[in-house]
Amino acid sequence: MTRSELIEQMAVRHKGLLTVDDVEMAVKNIIDQMSIALARGGRIEIRGFGSFSLHYRPPRMGRNPKTGESVSLAGKYAPHFKPGKRLRDRVNDARQRDMAGSHYTRPFGSGQ
Repeated sequence: MTRSELIEQMAVRHKGLLTVDDVEMAVKNIIDQMSIALARGGRIEIRGFGSFSLHYRPPRMGRNPKTGESVSLAGKYAPHFKPGKRLRDRVNDARQRDMAGSHYTRPFGSGQ
């Protein structure tokens, strides 16, 4: 799902309450705030969904795929997502249902 698909689906789901522009602004603000928090070295936890944090990747030797030449790569911080139990269970249940032929999934946050 792309960002624009997410915005469109959310607007359809909340038709009459929110416009596409309202949803787009909300999604943009959420992503901006999450990006700012991570850039400051923070951690974001959304219970049941998962957590975002930074993982340090130490310097290493890489390889230029075109020339095969060894290249020194600097260390860097990379965003990391760890899914929460409810999200893991929901994805696993949905994949098992798909394999069994059923494509129904409950809305997130409804029940277990």
